Amino acid sequence: MQRITKNVFVETGFRGCNVGFVVTKEGVVMIDTPMMPREALRWREEVAKHGTVRYLINTEPHGDHFTGNYFFEGTVVAHEGTRQAMLAASVDQLKEYLKVADPESLTMIGEFSYRLPAITLSQRLTLYLGDHTFQLVNLPGHTQFQLAVYIPEERVVFTSDNVFGKVQAWLHQALPYEWLESLKRIQEMGADILVPGHGEICGRDYIPEMIAFIQAWIDAVKGAIDKGMSLEEAQEQISLLDRYPMQAGSEDRAMLVQRMNVARLYEVLKK
Repeated sequence: MQRITKNVFVETGFRGCNVGFVVTKEGVVMIDTPMMPREALRWREEVAKHGTVRYLINTEPHGDHFTGNYFFEGTVVAHEGTRQAMLAASVDQLKEYLKVADPESLTMIGEFSYRLPAITLSQRLTLYLGDHTFQLVNLPGHTQFQLAVYIPEERVVFTSDNVFGKVQAWLHQALPYEWLESLKRIQEMGADILVPGHGEICGRDYIPEMIAFIQAWIDAVKGAIDKGMSLEEAQEQISLLDRYPMQAGSEDRAMLVQRMNVARLYEVLKK
């Protein structure tokens, strides 16, 4: 766990997304939860040392950000689209995944269910707790429902998966041009520290690099389309694995991610 400001703590070492929490005078606000039950229970112990969880913010509709909600107290807040994704999530599929990925976690889930948001937003929402302000903003990119969480008193923004800190990006549900615009908006927020959805914690100066990476994906797939390549041909030829490594623990999915990225961009850009 890293203490990145006086009141903000982040863990980048769990399997799945980065998670964090903010300590206020009136309790704790969490941002996302660990995907693996075993790691969620460890994180719960750490968070409890700093106070009672009052709010739990889920920043996007992928399971690595919300599966661990089950193990935590506090009012859950998310985009309406994320709530719909959680309603559609399958407990049976999770159990099948854990049998392979983390059998120890499978023994810890008991009567597991996906813990849904009690509060949702579509565009913006501001939470106030103690002396802290939490500005939740819908910034489409990695998915349509991405949230950035800006805490101005700490000059920190949790970017969710619109930023990948020097690891491969997943574009399988991307809105690529909206993503570029959202990255510019994150840069304008005034935060000194960015907590990405995956990878290394960074500063605002990383945003141009992230923009360049998304643009490189767009250019590669658009170039293939302009040359008349089929989707299958583009998937065989396009890979940006030379730019960044896969996040630790997902190396075996490298080629799958490249093919999914190409498939999504091919679908969007060919219209």
